[in-house]
Amino acid sequence: MAGRMKHRTAFVLQGGGALGAYQAGAACRLAEAGVLPDLVAGISIGAINAALIAGNPPERRADRLTRFWGRATSATGWPGLSALGTGLALTAGAPGFFAPRFPPAPFALAGDPTRASYYDTAPLRRTLEDLVDFDLLNDGPVRLVVGATCVATGNFIWFDSAEQRIGPEHIMASGALPPGFAAVEIDGQFYWDGGLVSNTPLARVIETRADPAPLVIWQVDLFSARGPVPHSVWQIEAREKDIRFSSRTRAITNRMRATHDLAAALQAHVADLPEALKADPAIAPLLAAQANGPVTLIHLIYRAKPYETGAKDYDFSHAAMQAHWHAGAADVVRCLTHPAMKAHDTAVAGMRILDLTDDADPKEKRDDRG
Repeated sequence: MAGRMKHRTAFVLQGGGALGAYQAGAACRLAEAGVLPDLVAGISIGAINAALIAGNPPERRADRLTRFWGRATSATGWPGLSALGTGLALTAGAPGFFAPRFPPAPFALAGDPTRASYYDTAPLRRTLEDLVDFDLLNDGPVRLVVGATCVATGNFIWFDSAEQRIGPEHIMASGALPPGFAAVEIDGQFYWDGGLVSNTPLARVIETRADPAPLVIWQVDLFSARGPVPHSVWQIEAREKDIRFSSRTRAITNRMRATHDLAAALQAHVADLPEALKADPAIAPLLAAQANGPVTLIHLIYRAKPYETGAKDYDFSHAAMQAHWHAGAADVVRCLTHPAMKAHDTAVAGMRILDLTDDADPKEKRDDRG
């Protein structure tokens, strides 16, 4: 990029189950290009990828991501025959991630929310403890943010290494999607997957930035707002899921841009504002220097293949994982080599959203698509 000011870098990783391999491939390719995050935020599978990044030094991250996705996938299945991979995940689980609970959930004794699920995620805890250095995650240079949903209140909760110690249970809580996975208990509260409320941690990253330094956000999403009109029941399920999850991301992105633009407009006219208005609790935060520091949001979006169905996010076959991984790496290369990326100046005021991996005519693009 053309910006000369030193900027901060954040990775924002959406939830999406087995599609998370796309994020891993993108993160490894970004590291090869020297793009390293100061902050990593994730929801669900994005939280797991984020922990693997924040909980390892740069030279070890690719190995740990590779090992996790190698453990979590099976050798069965070929791209285009996703039923094999999804069927195996449903019946046998995903190695190093989750296993069928015995006795099956409908026959298990009631009374323990941490066992009320079809699958047991104890393998995930062991994998996280093996592949993530939680001391480095909490005390190292990369801030980690993951989101979960409080079962009792329905409220969205942030677990932030800048504010508390993060352990395997916080990562697992972010990805505890019911009824497949059970609630995770933390300090007497029970938590489910953060994606039940919001599938992107973008708002947290922007709203809690510590200084006005230019911020470059690599937002890696796993569901695309754009797609073909479905012609079969299987395609309908996939398209519905894409729309449902991408719409939430788009809404939050639009809100963040509107708030940022408002802060920039107020800052431009701060000298004309009455002192009473400057002190107003609703206005004062928007006048803080970090509220309108330059933001560049680079949007990487996994775009499903024609053969993928609504089960694509739980196709844990090794072949599907590799296809997703390579798609993430390829999109990073396309983005980094795009003329618009090379010409973009990160130090220019305002919030800009770049989606440079879509094949659509740039003149027809909307930067709020998600």
